[in-house]
Amino acid sequence: MIEIKSIDRKEALRYLSCHDEKNIGETASAYLDECEKRLLEVLTPKYLYKFFPIESENGSPIIKECELPLEGRDIASHLEGCSGIILMCGTIGSGADRLIRILQVEDMAKAVIADAFAGAAVEQVMNEAEKLIREEYPDKYFTWRYSPGYGDFPIDLQKTLLSVLDAPRKIGLCASDSKMLVPVKSVTAIIGVSDSPLLQKKRGCVTCNMREHCQFRKRGLHCGS
Repeated sequence: MIEIKSIDRKEALRYLSCHDEKNIGETASAYLDECEKRLLEVLTPKYLYKFFPIESENGSPIIKECELPLEGRDIASHLEGCSGIILMCGTIGSGADRLIRILQVEDMAKAVIADAFAGAAVEQVMNEAEKLIREEYPDKYFTWRYSPGYGDFPIDLQKTLLSVLDAPRKIGLCASDSKMLVPVKSVTAIIGVSDSPLLQKKRGCVTCNMREHCQFRKRGLHCGS
């Protein structure tokens, strides 16, 4: 079980393109406090994961025990040297979505701030979940998290990944026909697992298929991936 008692404000401010909380003013600071407080009241952090052994066929990784295809050159490169894979997902729950919709009616500035806090919160959930998972496999080595939509790894696989984890039934996490996760503030990911140390792989903008449209890149920033 994961509990979030406070949200990483520095991360939330980064999503808001604000680098120094000292310069945001009293009103904005009060908004930050209020939005974090209201969001913490509705968060229901949950995560799921499953481990599967993988094999290589013609240079491509294959999960023989489930129906998720590991399509694309980038995921094959990411999992190079791995003998297993962890499929995982995490969410902060539908309460965050409802709160953001309410704030969009009350005050759009607060809605934007709450959205940033919610994004930071789901990353905290995934980071804590990954920490707990790694503790289950103390003698293994891991890649960083790789999600559908990175590089040429199809975002269409969201539904299949969630189905393998039985996420719709267990934690109410689904993917819509438009490939959006529901609740919105959720993440799916894959982690490669190896018995020996792995070479450091590229990560960041170069692997992301949203790089040409990313608002972070347009401002000279990055999302933290």
